[in-house]
Amino acid sequence: MYRPALNDLHAILAIARRGSFRAAAGDLGMSTTALSNVVAKLEAELGVRLFNRTTRSVSLTGAGRAFVDEIAVPLEDIQTAMDAARSQQATPSGTLRINTFATAAREILSPLVLTFIRRYPEVQVDLVTEGRMVDIVAEGFDLGVRACNLVPSDMIAVPLGRPQRAAVVGSPAYFEAHAQPQTPADLGHHRCIRVRLPSGALYRWHFEKDGQKADVDVTGPVTLDEASLARSAVLEGIGLGYFLEANVRADIAEGDLVRVLEDWTPPLTDLCLYYPGRRNASAAMKAFVALAREVGRR
Repeated sequence: MYRPALNDLHAILAIARRGSFRAAAGDLGMSTTALSNVVAKLEAELGVRLFNRTTRSVSLTGAGRAFVDEIAVPLEDIQTAMDAARSQQATPSGTLRINTFATAAREILSPLVLTFIRRYPEVQVDLVTEGRMVDIVAEGFDLGVRACNLVPSDMIAVPLGRPQRAAVVGSPAYFEAHAQPQTPADLGHHRCIRVRLPSGALYRWHFEKDGQKADVDVTGPVTLDEASLARSAVLEGIGLGYFLEANVRADIAEGDLVRVLEDWTPPLTDLCLYYPGRRNASAAMKAFVALAREVGRR
């Protein structure tokens, strides 16, 4: 008789949460084939289909919804009990899952993540980057890193002392043919690289100086949805780009990009590590938060 393991049941919840075998498999660190096999074995044992599957979508059947509703709370209780046991560890071990966005990941990789795994070699860190905001509890993460003003109010936040700032840049070749803008209003005369947000909306370039604020809906020859692609286009002289400073800091220092409108881009909010206020955090999580507090004080 087939007896599903806890991981099999967590897999069902992951598919239900993500609405996608591929996305759930990525979260779980397994192949879509292996995940499909888990579902097929469980469906065969139960004698019902849990998911409606087409080439484009995945949704719960009625039986699947009832099953998920029944197992969700017991699995959460089991996870709480396991967390309580792990909190008694003398030496941090296990896996920490952290969700953030790509720029923040680069900012914290060396001072925080790599320092941590050198200090605690028995811990594995699974760092996932994505532009969208996620519910870290619902999606199985231990910690998140975002701008402090984006941290949900029910989370504990630890400032990391990494203030963010925007930078408008263009290549030297671009500025050989175009005068440098002096105010945000001048951008109407420039070719700009437009950026599409994860929500699908086009990003409006934000500026502020001496109490004046301006949000500019720029125009240009190309719209992209990834900062590294936009950076490549700007380096090629296609137009101006608007980035978080960390993404182009080295290019500015090396003279490959020229910064403009710097007096219109004041510092933004700092980065924060955040996590739910669990009473029974693992030794690894406690150690990571303690190191984050060290980093934030430097």
